[in-house]
Amino acid sequence: MMNTFPKSERLCGKTRISALMSKGRWGKTASLRFCYLTGSGDDAGEEENRIMVSVPKKFFRRAVKRNLLKRRLRESYRTQKHLLPPEGISIMFLYNSAEILESESIRSQVREILDHIANEYERKQ
Repeated sequence: MMNTFPKSERLCGKTRISALMSKGRWGKTASLRFCYLTGSGDDAGEEENRIMVSVPKKFFRRAVKRNLLKRRLRESYRTQKHLLPPEGISIMFLYNSAEILESESIRSQVREILDHIANEYERKQ
């Protein structure tokens, strides 16, 4: 099992992000909102899952705190990405709380999200 997070797994590009936000399915946990899209439309042959992480300036004015939370979110995903099927799923994580959560709390919420997405994917198959 590879616990890496290469650039190819980062969701980037205006068209991909706008497709995710318009066609994707939304959900939330206690402190996170998420949007996911399976088989991201125009990239039917894409095999790798891609993620995007966002921590709004509205909640944390200081970049240091925003970056800390983004690192925690990416790390939580990186260590648990094996829960998802490798089928080109695009995911956006939005931090939606005014307090800085501990790594373990973020990790459990990311696990909850990944389990939800994997279950939805299995139901579609």
